[in-house]
Amino acid sequence: MTRPGPIPDPVAVELTRVVQRWRQLPLDHAALKLPEVHALLADLADPPAPHGAVDLVMAQLRVLVYDACDHGAAEGLADRLAALRRSLA
Repeated sequence: MTRPGPIPDPVAVELTRVVQRWRQLPLDHAALKLPEVHALLADLADPPAPHGAVDLVMAQLRVLVYDACDHGAAEGLADRLAALRRSLA
């Protein structure tokens, strides 16, 4: 399957999985996991993105993943997203 835009399929799949998993988390659990998401956002953004709240971080993640892939920084990103998703359990 070829996706339009710069996001490679493995990254797009993991990004979708992270977002879906995030939506399933109870609010208090999501709030506890914010630092892990913020750490990935900080690695993807230059300058670092402001820390979004529970309801904003997935939108930030989507934008920064798109930007990273658009700038040729997709290497290892699918693995990092998968690790984030697993940490949300």
